[in-house]
Amino acid sequence: MEVDINAVNELIQEEYRGNQTWFSEEIGINVSYFNEILNGKKSPKSNKLCTAMIKFCEKTKRNYKKYIIFFD
Repeated sequence: MEVDINAVNELIQEEYRGNQTWFSEEIGINVSYFNEILNGKKSPKSNKLCTAMIKFCEKTKRNYKKYIIFFD
């Protein structure tokens, strides 16, 4: 599984005024690490970020499948 970078960026733009720091703090991920993933410097196949996104979605009553890509 991996994070859908486009969907996460869209969420940040729409609900966090484009502020990646604000969002990374909201989901409990180090801002530098989060920024590297969003900017393609690290792989979006981060279990830590995927888990954080799933927890965030459960807390905010969102469908996590919109933000996580699952592979068979």
